[in-house]
Amino acid sequence: MSYTALYRKFRPDRFEDVKGQEHIVTTLRNQIKSERIGHAYLFCGTRGTGKTSIAKIFAKAVNCENPVDGSPCRECRICKAIASGASMNVIEIDAASNNGVDNIREIVDEVSYSPAEGKYKVYIIDEVHMLSIGAFNALLKTLEEPPSYVIFILATTEAHKIPITILSRCQRYDFKRISIDTITDRLRELMNIENISVEDRALRYIAKSADGSFRDSLSLLDQCIAFHFGKELTYDMVLDVLGAVDTEVFGRLLEYVLNQDVPGCISLLEEIVMQGRELTQFITDFTWYLRNLLLVKTSDADAIEDTVDMSSENLERLKEEAKSIEQESVMRYIRIFSELSGQIKYTAQKRILIEIALIKLCRPSMETDSESLLDRVRVIEDKLEKGIVQTAPANVQPVSYQGSVQQSVSEVSRPQLPKAIPEDIKMIVNKWPSVVGETSMPMKQYLKTAKLSLGGDNKLMIVLEDGMPSDYFLKQEGHKEVLERIISDIAGKEVEVDIQSIRSEQSFEQDYVDLSRVIQMEIEEDDD
Repeated sequence: MSYTALYRKFRPDRFEDVKGQEHIVTTLRNQIKSERIGHAYLFCGTRGTGKTSIAKIFAKAVNCENPVDGSPCRECRICKAIASGASMNVIEIDAASNNGVDNIREIVDEVSYSPAEGKYKVYIIDEVHMLSIGAFNALLKTLEEPPSYVIFILATTEAHKIPITILSRCQRYDFKRISIDTITDRLRELMNIENISVEDRALRYIAKSADGSFRDSLSLLDQCIAFHFGKELTYDMVLDVLGAVDTEVFGRLLEYVLNQDVPGCISLLEEIVMQGRELTQFITDFTWYLRNLLLVKTSDADAIEDTVDMSSENLERLKEEAKSIEQESVMRYIRIFSELSGQIKYTAQKRILIEIALIKLCRPSMETDSESLLDRVRVIEDKLEKGIVQTAPANVQPVSYQGSVQQSVSEVSRPQLPKAIPEDIKMIVNKWPSVVGETSMPMKQYLKTAKLSLGGDNKLMIVLEDGMPSDYFLKQEGHKEVLERIISDIAGKEVEVDIQSIRSEQSFEQDYVDLSRVIQMEIEEDDD
């Protein structure tokens, strides 16, 4: 006899076997016991949460000859016929491949015929959101006023795509993602039935990887058992099969990042790649690890066990690791890896993108947002605590005031002043409003916010905002030449200009000398 996959073999066939959806099971059983059965139901929820299984159980229960507490007996002729798929009373339709008007019209025509046996004809339409607008319209009238012996059960993973006219005619039931504990307990029960030895840690990791889907958990478990058939399934074996990384590796990676050890990070990633781990799964798991780290930093000690799902041993290790990092840094790491997870699916060079992200983690100076600035402050504080002296750049000279030598942060970052400014450049700077006035739109608008500085070979440098102003001169031909001609006419000699772009005014103050201020200072000194 051919092998049956675990998720098919252990598909629930009575309400008692359904796990994690007690709120739905209780309501449906009470409806059956009280004979208050609706004519249209809408089952919404993510994949593998039991929508189709409960629909089939409900179809059995409403037709069962001897229902037990609202659940099918599984022994009567009708229950066996429905279970084997031989009953004409239960019609399953896949709306993904039968989504046209003609398909729905066939259902509408069949509805007029009463069931050959049993009480109800039950139509289960799976992935109903795939129906076309015309198909929904064809179904509308029948769904509103079906014959007394007809029940519609619509199942979907995307309820927001269903027209409101359909929603308003159905009893809606939202299926929850199944918790990790519930999946783990059920997997343990099934492994006892199958006489297969599996570590609890392995079952728990599989349950976590299933992301709330019981069917996915059984498929993953089936895969792991097949790979290591005849042996006890351990946590390490599951990691091997699923291409995942042990959480202990994340602690090592975090230590490298905090120490700004780029070679260490790249070497650890090389180790992960050589072990054959799945890089997309690595990104997901490391982001989840950072999420847990952030929760440990921001939650009370008593409540942390409820919010962080892991063993007590791993939780204690996580608490120790959390002491060495600030929550702002963790938030920056999560942001970087969340952006990476969105990019990684569209590229063939996954490893290179991950390496870039790791370098960003180790080098907060590459970014200018507030989280990165806080991380840079943390790095400086760590160096000061370890006695590492941060020397000033070679081109920065201390400023003397009345015999004492002082140095401020502003002096460290201030660019050096030019030794001499050519007279023609001074004249152009003084007549800059006239230069701007000679231009036409949109050049005039862009030059109004321009900054003037001195470039290489004593050229006049015009610094513009990054984006449209700088692109106007740098990427569009002819505009720079027009500006040079206007300046040359005013100066009475040929003048060549250099165009640069900046992201913000603060960047200009840090990297360039403002000629308008320097020349104004010289004029004031001459007046004295």
